[in-house]
Amino acid sequence: MSTGEAAVTVAIVTHDDALDLPPCLAAVGAQSHRPLELVVVDCASRDGSAATARRHAPPELPLRILESGENLGFAGGMNAAFRAASAPWLLTLNADATLTPDYVERLVERARRSAAVRPGAVTGRLARPGDEPTLDACGFYLVPAWRHLDRGSGERDRGQYDAPEIVFGGTGAATLWRRAAVEDVALAPGEMFDPRFHTFREDAELAFRLAARGWTTLYEPAARALHRRTVLPGRRRRLSELANRNSLRNRYLLRIYHQTLANLLWTLPFTLARDLAALLWVLLAERASLPAYGWLWRHRRELFERRRQLAARRTAPAGALERWFFRRARPLPEAAR
Repeated sequence: MSTGEAAVTVAIVTHDDALDLPPCLAAVGAQSHRPLELVVVDCASRDGSAATARRHAPPELPLRILESGENLGFAGGMNAAFRAASAPWLLTLNADATLTPDYVERLVERARRSAAVRPGAVTGRLARPGDEPTLDACGFYLVPAWRHLDRGSGERDRGQYDAPEIVFGGTGAATLWRRAAVEDVALAPGEMFDPRFHTFREDAELAFRLAARGWTTLYEPAARALHRRTVLPGRRRRLSELANRNSLRNRYLLRIYHQTLANLLWTLPFTLARDLAALLWVLLAERASLPAYGWLWRHRRELFERRRQLAARRTAPAGALERWFFRRARPLPEAAR
């Protein structure tokens, strides 16, 4: 495939996603943007996801299907896709998301028009399937309890997110990433997401690395997609033990890697309350997640070494990251609109 500046690789990681793949792949094939290629990484599916991807992949697009004998998680699977991709842009796409035909085109155009703010990622307006227009994610933001929350999640779409903006990050479900930015913030060749995250919060960790190196994430409201989100706080009991354990562990990984001493002090009332609530929940209702604490302790030297490496490569002022805990978005400057 051509590796021109506008070329895009669509990357999908599957794990028992055979039912979701046909509409997802049909929407990829209907994209107006070209050149476009498709990389599917199957992580030890038991439902024939890889075979389904071969049957339903758009015949007009270059295709690579990589099959792993183990479940690499979203992070490991996307790293494999990133290494196999040949384009300067990579769209991470969940199998449970379907794009409107101009989704990729709109994101690429927003990056071109807003080049002045150094975009490293661009995300769109995701909604949930249903009769009423309910939003799923319009980028995400940070709160002092060290949670990253999707803007608009569960809100009725009344046009409140109609303006292109700079946001802290974008969900891995349907975000376009600039290869040069990912390579700039990577600590190891071909490592887009930290594989320790496996599943959950890996997109937030990458957003921290991008922001620390002066890259921005853009939100383009004209790029629309549907996302049948299944992982929500109220559905935690329905998730697998592995998923819940990863979710707990990864909240601490984020802070180990990226929290400064000053931030630790002023956010302590918020994070301590959250941590105590989480520990109480685990002890009373989710004991299968207890090994997450032991994992963090056993790997503490490795994790703090990564923290040191990340801190040494930070180029953005500390205050630039700190301000994201007090705002949901920034307006685009006139030159980038």
